[in-house]
Amino acid sequence: FLVMIAGFVLRRIHMVDDSFVKTLNSFNYKVTLPALLVVDIAEADFYVVWDTKFVLFCFLVTLCCILTISLVSYFFIKDKLIKGEFIQASYRGSAAVLGVAFMQNIYGTSAIAPLMILATVPLYNVAAVVILSVTSPESGGFDKGSLKKSLKGIAANPIIWGIFIGMILSVARIEMPLVINKTLHNFSVLATPLALIGLGAGFEGKKVLAKMKPTIAGTLIKLFAMPAVFLPLAATMGFRNEKMVAILIMLGAP
Repeated sequence: FLVMIAGFVLRRIHMVDDSFVKTLNSFNYKVTLPALLVVDIAEADFYVVWDTKFVLFCFLVTLCCILTISLVSYFFIKDKLIKGEFIQASYRGSAAVLGVAFMQNIYGTSAIAPLMILATVPLYNVAAVVILSVTSPESGGFDKGSLKKSLKGIAANPIIWGIFIGMILSVARIEMPLVINKTLHNFSVLATPLALIGLGAGFEGKKVLAKMKPTIAGTLIKLFAMPAVFLPLAATMGFRNEKMVAILIMLGAP
């Protein structure tokens, strides 16, 4: 959080600007985060890390949250202009960026985070297209073109590719050449600090204050409602330690 605050301060004193933040986020998304995921997964034992029950739990909980929040917004969000954005803000967490950073800081590795990302990020993107197509006042209904574009985006997602490459290396027990491994490590150590600086520098308080009521409502859903329902369920199903943290991140609580 202090690194995020530093990013916010750097933006306020004009040491970095919008162009820098945009480039930083793009570089982090396309280079450092995929490198981090490749390294963490490749160095883990896939046969120990993989948990089908955990992946299915993350997917089904995310789907349940999306459907429930969409239903709630239908009755309580009267402003049609922000309905779609409210739904997304209430269910969607920063799984790939902030989530990986949290896992790295707490456990020193993000080997569990990719399982949660695989279960949630593709669903996030598809749901976003459907929700915005249905809720937008200018929309004429479901937009097949946007859905097709979203699916192509998922297939080309650098983070998803980083996960798959890491999985292949881990499953096949392939050891990368030392020079490649060292290069990936050099990029991977940049991922967390750059992600946090970008998040802090990109925060715009005025926009938050302009829509205070829906912002508070969405925050309460993330911080209290969803964790209160699904964390006890996760504990009952036997998830502990890294997996519980990953589920908390998935719910958007951080």
